[in-house]
Amino acid sequence: MTTRRILLAVTGASGPQYAMAIARALSASPDVELHLILSEAAKKVIALESDFRPEDLTALAHTSYSEKDIAAGPASGSWRHAGMIVCPCSMASLAAIAQGFGTNLIHRAADVTLKEGKRLILVTRETPLSLIHIKNMLAAKEAGADIVPASPGFYHKPKTIEDMVNQLAGRVLDQMDIGHDLFKRWGE
Repeated sequence: MTTRRILLAVTGASGPQYAMAIARALSASPDVELHLILSEAAKKVIALESDFRPEDLTALAHTSYSEKDIAAGPASGSWRHAGMIVCPCSMASLAAIAQGFGTNLIHRAADVTLKEGKRLILVTRETPLSLIHIKNMLAAKEAGADIVPASPGFYHKPKTIEDMVNQLAGRVLDQMDIGHDLFKRWGE
């Protein structure tokens, strides 16, 4: 079995529960090696919004990096990986990625992911959207990123918030072509 290295970056947008659900699923997958970048803003949002600690998230990763470590492997095109997920993706991170501002490891790794032709998924989390946000999403999409807004569906008839979180996390994993059993699919 070939191990796929997946990079998960967590920014300071609302919704760290999505990142935790994705990290749990990736760490449970025997063919995935999870690498994590956790921003300082994400640590603050986790403390404010969730019932877990940043350490609980980093414990799921094979390796974790500081957003300040611009010399870490993911900053280089020679660092091999199968794709990157930014979840949740703040509008500030979206703007930096869309415009190619490599000001921290998250932005630089996303830029490298795009230039190397790897899958980049941005799980944007904001509402309402300004025209600036929409234009940045368009620029990121035109550069090769996939935009997966944090908009959970209801066709699986969720009973809990966890059901809604898992459905969105599963849709993100679908985009990465990673198997999971996080939600009941349409027609199943």
